[in-house]
Amino acid sequence: MSFFKKKKNKNGNKSILNHVDERNEINKDRLKTNLKVNIEHVSQMLGNSSDLVIREIQIGKGRQVKACIFYTDGLVDTNSIQNFIMESLMTDIQSEQDLLISSQQSILQDLKNRILAVGDIEDVTEFNSLLTSLLSGDVILLVDGYAQGFVIGMRGGKDRGVTESTTETVVRGPKEGFTESLRTNTALIRRKIKTPHLWLETKKIGRETITDVAIMYIDGIVNDDVIEEVRRRLDRIEIDGILESGYIEELIQDEVYSPFPTVYNSERPDKVAAELLEGKVAILVDGTPNVLVVPALFVSFIQAAEDYYQRADISSLIRLLRFFSLFVALLVPSLYIAITTFHQEMLPTGLLISLAAQREGVPFPAFIEALMMEAAFEILREASLRMPKAIAQAISIVGTLVIGSAAVEAGIVSAAMVIVVAITAISSFVLPSFAISMSIRMLRFPMMALAASFGLFGILIGFIALVLHLCSLRSFGVPYMSPFGPFIKEDINDTLIRIPRGKMFFRPRLISQKNIRREEPMTRKPDDTKTP
Repeated sequence: MSFFKKKKNKNGNKSILNHVDERNEINKDRLKTNLKVNIEHVSQMLGNSSDLVIREIQIGKGRQVKACIFYTDGLVDTNSIQNFIMESLMTDIQSEQDLLISSQQSILQDLKNRILAVGDIEDVTEFNSLLTSLLSGDVILLVDGYAQGFVIGMRGGKDRGVTESTTETVVRGPKEGFTESLRTNTALIRRKIKTPHLWLETKKIGRETITDVAIMYIDGIVNDDVIEEVRRRLDRIEIDGILESGYIEELIQDEVYSPFPTVYNSERPDKVAAELLEGKVAILVDGTPNVLVVPALFVSFIQAAEDYYQRADISSLIRLLRFFSLFVALLVPSLYIAITTFHQEMLPTGLLISLAAQREGVPFPAFIEALMMEAAFEILREASLRMPKAIAQAISIVGTLVIGSAAVEAGIVSAAMVIVVAITAISSFVLPSFAISMSIRMLRFPMMALAASFGLFGILIGFIALVLHLCSLRSFGVPYMSPFGPFIKEDINDTLIRIPRGKMFFRPRLISQKNIRREEPMTRKPDDTKTP
C-alpha cells in the first residue's frame, strides 16, 4: 500500500515540475508583431485577472496605428499615466512635422525620442520580462506591427510613509525609519551618504514573488571578498518566494543551529549608514523595513545608534550598563538557583535566614520555581505582543503584578524569586537588538538546568562552552568576537567603551582591510588656545 502511495506522489511531483517548466518556457517566448495576439497572451498568462487594466488606443495622424497600454491597478501612479502617457499619445497632431508615422523611421523610435514625456523607458522583447515589469508596477506600451514594446516606470500606489522606528527608539537622533518600499529605503540611505562611491546592485530572487533585493556598499572601503561572498550566497538561493528579509537572513547565515545571529538587521537609516562607513554591506529587500547588514559582530548587537550622538563619557557608561545587563539577563536566575541549592555558605547569615523563611512553605525546588516564573513571564511577554496596542501594556503590567503577588501569597513561589525574575526580564529589555535579546532568553534555560545540576561548577562549564562557541563563529569570513578574539588593540576603542570621536582614526581592520583611516588627527594652531 505504501509503495503505491509513494509512486503516486512521485508522479504528482513530476507533473508539477513539468507544468512549471512548461510555464517558464511560455514566459520566455518573444513578443509577436500582432498586437491582438500579444494582448490575448498577456491576459491568458495572468488568468484574466480583474486588476489588469488593458487600454487599447489608436495613435498617429488619422489614428492609423493601433497601440495598447497595460498596467496593474493599485501598483501604478494613475495620474502620471494620464498626464505623461495618455495625453502625449492621444493629442491630435496637426502639422506634418509632428507626423508620427513615417516611412523613413520607426514608430517606436519616434515614440521614445519625441512623443512620450517620461524619463524611465526601457525596451522589452520577451513575455517573461514584460510580465515581471507589469507585476512590479511598471506600465507596458505595445504597438501593432512590432515585436517590441516599452517598459515605462510609473510605479506608485499606496504605501506607508516614513515614520519613526518602533523597535529602535532613541532620545537624541533622527526619527525616521525604513518603510516597505525599496526605493524609499535606498533614498533614505543616500540622503545620509552622498558620495558617488555608494554603489547599488539589484537582484530578483524568488520564482513566484520575483522580489527585488538590493546590495549597497561603499566602493573603496568595503572588502572585495565580502562583496563576492554576498553575491555568491544570494545567487545560490533557489526558493519560490521571499516575503521578508528574514527569509534572506536564514538562507545566507553562516551557522544554522547557533542561537546567536550572524546577520545584523535594523530599521534605522542612520544605523545602516554608519555600518556602511565601517566597510560593511547592506542587503535591502523590497516589502520590509528591516535591512540586513553583514558581516555582523557580537559587539554590533550591543551598540546603539544613540551611542554616537551623546558625549563619549555618557555613551561609554550606557554601553557598560548594557554589557552588565546582558550578564544579568543570562546568569542571575542560574546564580540564584546554584547558591540557594548548593552554596548556601556563600550568603550572609541574615540573608540566608530570610531566604529560608520565604522558602519554608514553597513545595518546589528552586529550579522548578524559577522555571515556572520564567515561563509565566515569557507567556505574558508574548501575549502582550499579540494583543491590541490599546490594552497590551495595561494587561502585561497588571498581569505580572497580579500573578506575582498571588503566587507568593499562595506559597507557590518565594518573594525573592519574583524579584530575581523581574530583574532578569527588565535587564533583557536594555539590549538594543531584539535578536540578541532572544538569544539570551533561550540560553537562560539551559544555564538554569546546569546550575540546578552542578551548582556554580555547572554555570562555569556552560559559560566556558558559550565563550568557545562564540569564538568559533564567523560572519562572512570575519571572526564573530573580534576585536576580542582575535584581539586587536586599536579596535577596542569602540567596543566596551567609546573613546572621544577626535581619536577614532581607524575603521575596524578585519572588516574593511583597505582605506582603514577614516579621520585625520586634529591639528590645533597656537592662536586657537587663546581666549579673547
